[in-house]
Amino acid sequence: MVHSPPVEGNVLSLPILEIPHSESYRSVARDHFCASCDVKRENLELRCDRAYWQKQHEKACERENQREEEICQLKARIRQLEKQVYGRRSEKSTPGSERSVAEDATRAQQRPRGQQRGTPSHGRRSYEPLAVVEEQYDVAEDQKRCPRCGLPVEEFPGTEDSEQLEIEVKAYRRRIRRKRYHPTCQCPELPGILTAPGPSKLIPKSTLGISVWVTILLEKYLYQRPVARLLQSLKDCGLDIPSGTVGDGLKRLHALFQLLYQAIAKRSRRDSWWHADETRWMVFQLPEDKHSHRWYLWVFVSQSVVVYLVDPRRSAEVLQEHLGEVKEGILCVDRYSAYKRFARTHRGVRLAFCWTHQRRDFLEVGNRWPELEGWAQEWVQDIGTVFHLNTQRIGHPTGCEAFEQADEQLRNALRRMALRRGRQLQQPGMDAECLAVLQSMGRHWKGLKVFVDHPHIPMDNSEAERRIRCAALGRKNYYGSGSPWSASLTACLFSLFQTLLKWKINPRRWLQEYLSACAQAGGVAPKRVGEFLPWRMSEAKRTQLGLPRIRGEP
Repeated sequence: MVHSPPVEGNVLSLPILEIPHSESYRSVARDHFCASCDVKRENLELRCDRAYWQKQHEKACERENQREEEICQLKARIRQLEKQVYGRRSEKSTPGSERSVAEDATRAQQRPRGQQRGTPSHGRRSYEPLAVVEEQYDVAEDQKRCPRCGLPVEEFPGTEDSEQLEIEVKAYRRRIRRKRYHPTCQCPELPGILTAPGPSKLIPKSTLGISVWVTILLEKYLYQRPVARLLQSLKDCGLDIPSGTVGDGLKRLHALFQLLYQAIAKRSRRDSWWHADETRWMVFQLPEDKHSHRWYLWVFVSQSVVVYLVDPRRSAEVLQEHLGEVKEGILCVDRYSAYKRFARTHRGVRLAFCWTHQRRDFLEVGNRWPELEGWAQEWVQDIGTVFHLNTQRIGHPTGCEAFEQADEQLRNALRRMALRRGRQLQQPGMDAECLAVLQSMGRHWKGLKVFVDHPHIPMDNSEAERRIRCAALGRKNYYGSGSPWSASLTACLFSLFQTLLKWKINPRRWLQEYLSACAQAGGVAPKRVGEFLPWRMSEAKRTQLGLPRIRGEP
């Protein structure tokens, strides 16, 4: 029904529609509303699903990037390990290596191998000190007559001589016969039977002589031969020694070397600079405050002695115990944090960092990342040039004109290196691996430059690494020590033998004489033990105990 719009003044009213309120209309409206809700709900669900899957996609992409980065790191690690196992050693100077490149810059052509012209030869080896066992050979009887006429041959004056070197190792029994006497008088001053005194024994009531203990000590602690393997070798020579006898004997001999070891450690603290390094060393007896068999073997190489320490700690406390009394000096080390902590508490001790370790950082970057190999090799060549310039510098006496010129060239090379490092650190987009190496170089630059003002300080820590090589061989062959006393004996004899070699003293001759003195003292250390220290010996004594000369040198 449509009503006509009423007119109110000049305003025309719109017609009002009357919609019938039927049940069908309400049903249609309800269905339309439900459908709209379903669409909205579905739209909301799809939006949620889209956000969820977008988040999942982002996480997947992030995981993929992480895995790609991890794969790159693992590939770099594989390349580095392959280089270490199958590649050339970086410290060896070979044709085409970085050090050879630096040396070729000052030479017109590559140096040939072998003996160089103008250099003195080593001479023929001389074996005059060896004992001579003569053997005479004669012609067979049927050859002493002419095969044609049968007349005999006459002996010609002289012999045709030649020599061969032989080694004969044999065990023997040293049978000691002590004469006995009985008195012919009735005086009470003489005993019933008078027996001659026998030879002195290193270990009372032991059947092993001094030469056996000299062989055992040298074979294990100088040549790094396991005791079990040594005993098997002696058994092949007819001498069967129980391993328990050797173990008990070594424990008794430990006290004989304590005073010598303490004197060597005291001498080390009196020197002005040291090389230091450490490596793991297994001790298979757990102390109360230790939960692992891993101990550490420390080495300190000074101008006059070599000291080894076996300690369960790998901290600055070990340095404090050995060098805590030192007021000033220079410590040549790698970049391990314990040395830095010790230097912070001892202002008089300066750290001289190893250039070989710095060089290895660049080599590792080049080995891991082929795209950075060119950048790394440039730095390696620069470091090789610094090594070469320093070698030239120390080849001249300090203070002469040639030394001053070489010193200025060295300092200029280091200034250029520092400027180049600063420029590369400021370059945008520099690789993270490169930045890490350069930043490490900057943090240790002060210690890397110590050798410049102190020409007697080496550029690397190779001396300590060479001295610790014997420990690495022992760790490989007999895998450490079984107990703390065995580890202490190891440190004593390592220190003693390496110090003797540093003074060019034959360890075998020295050990034979020292153990003989201990035997004469009743199986204990002699009272005047200082006479056996190399720096307290006379020149004649050091010559007597010196290493044998095997070359024809004056």
